Amino acid sequence: MHPTTPRIAELAAPADWRVVDFISDLHLQASEPQTVQAWADYLAHTRADAIFMLGDLFEVWVGDDALTAAADDDEACFEARCAALLQQASRQRTLYFLHGNRDFLFGPAAARACGLTLLDDPTVLTFGGQRWLLAHGDALCLDDTDYLQFRAEVRSAGWQQAFLARPLAERRAIAAGLRGQSEARKHSGAVYADVDAGAAQAWLQAADARRLIHGHTHRPADHGLGSDLQRHVLSDWDAAATPTRAEVLRLQLGPDGVQMQRLPLAQIRQAG
Repeated sequence: MHPTTPRIAELAAPADWRVVDFISDLHLQASEPQTVQAWADYLAHTRADAIFMLGDLFEVWVGDDALTAAADDDEACFEARCAALLQQASRQRTLYFLHGNRDFLFGPAAARACGLTLLDDPTVLTFGGQRWLLAHGDALCLDDTDYLQFRAEVRSAGWQQAFLARPLAERRAIAAGLRGQSEARKHSGAVYADVDAGAAQAWLQAADARRLIHGHTHRPADHGLGSDLQRHVLSDWDAAATPTRAEVLRLQLGPDGVQMQRLPLAQIRQAG
């Protein structure tokens, strides 16, 4: 077993599921209303039995208490609006959420308010007689050693307890500073690490799965890993970009087994 292989959770799809959608890296924020609206449209039109949100749904999440902040807090109003949209969508289909590197503080209280079920990273989904390994993807970018050290720190119980004990306004300011650093790095032309193929293979073998679905890298593509193993990378979303980025990865169960499609949002609106 590869040294980075974590404990892998299991989830079996109910027998009546026929369509399952996967999205990630929407980075929802009040300053990008077009992407928020595209997401709201998607929730209203998809015919999926279940939606799996594989991390970085939000640009930042500084604690579940943000949902109960004062009504004059603009950011809290945005988060409350997102929670209401998710709660409404959860009445029609099952919603799952797996933490990303931007919203890893999204906790049980927020999940209840949004009607979501939290998933461990990674989790194996059994659907259509196949095992699909689901992850955000950041833990597989082994060459990004600085980030992995930071990830280990902020995922620790001690760090999270200390951070969440700070006032909400202070947490928002810290998050804004980290986002600024991230944007500066992005605009500097820095090359981001991709998923390590050997680690991805090891995770799949440990999970007894052949397909890995993940986000994080913003490089949507399908990659062969040898030995009939594959990884499928989800796209990020940016409705203000030219061309628009808002793609859904869909698994559909039919008489010939499971079919995989990459669907632009416009096609979801037309056909569901």
